[in-house]
Amino acid sequence: MTDSSSIDATEVARFSALAAHWWDPNGPFRPLHVFNPARLAYIRDQICTYYGRDGLGPLPLKGLRLLDIGCGGGLVCEPMARLGAAVTGADASRENISAAAQHTQTQGLVIDYRHNSAEELAGAGELFDIVLNLEVLEHVADRSAFLAACAHLLKPGGIMILATLNRTLKAYGLAVLGAEYVLGWLPRGTHDWNKFITPDELSALLAAQGLKVRSGTGVIYQILSNRWALSPDMGVNYMLTATRPEAHAQP
Repeated sequence: MTDSSSIDATEVARFSALAAHWWDPNGPFRPLHVFNPARLAYIRDQICTYYGRDGLGPLPLKGLRLLDIGCGGGLVCEPMARLGAAVTGADASRENISAAAQHTQTQGLVIDYRHNSAEELAGAGELFDIVLNLEVLEHVADRSAFLAACAHLLKPGGIMILATLNRTLKAYGLAVLGAEYVLGWLPRGTHDWNKFITPDELSALLAAQGLKVRSGTGVIYQILSNRWALSPDMGVNYMLTATRPEAHAQP
């Protein structure tokens, strides 16, 4: 598994052109800054429940090796490092990795940033306790190949958390027309509705790689409070937690 068949060069170029703006809370990645508190809380709680950690204690992820694949500018890598995880952030865009590394240096954090694809990391034999696969599936050229590589990166008994968009008319109306063309929250062309994937389809692809979905949640935007919240409604944004079924050992 040494090729990079899942990379979509057009998508990489699109995000590379915006790389300087990752940490601008009012820039093109503003929606991710608003979305981050909800997804970070879900990620922390899922990992801590699975590994029997106190999520409110100091450094609850200490001793766990975590990969954020498609890490962008490091918006998730940095909070995970602050929770104590040994974090690797990988991205197909050299510009994204440069932006992430520069920002992390100003925060006094140690994060291993790699300009690599999932296939390259898997081919090198890398293994992680945790793989974060967040808002990436809808931007890859071959999601089956991408998920196969991600599955190979997960240790036996490890946990993978995925976040993506459901392929529904509601998602087309809100995430594409609404967010990109009406409200202007995202640059036009950020999303291709045909690349969205239903939870059932994603669960089947994960099962084909030997992973078992443990839980899932929708995430909805609350316009009056300008915040995102977990919800049973998976019609637009959703997250899934999957694991390798082998019993995991405490790190």
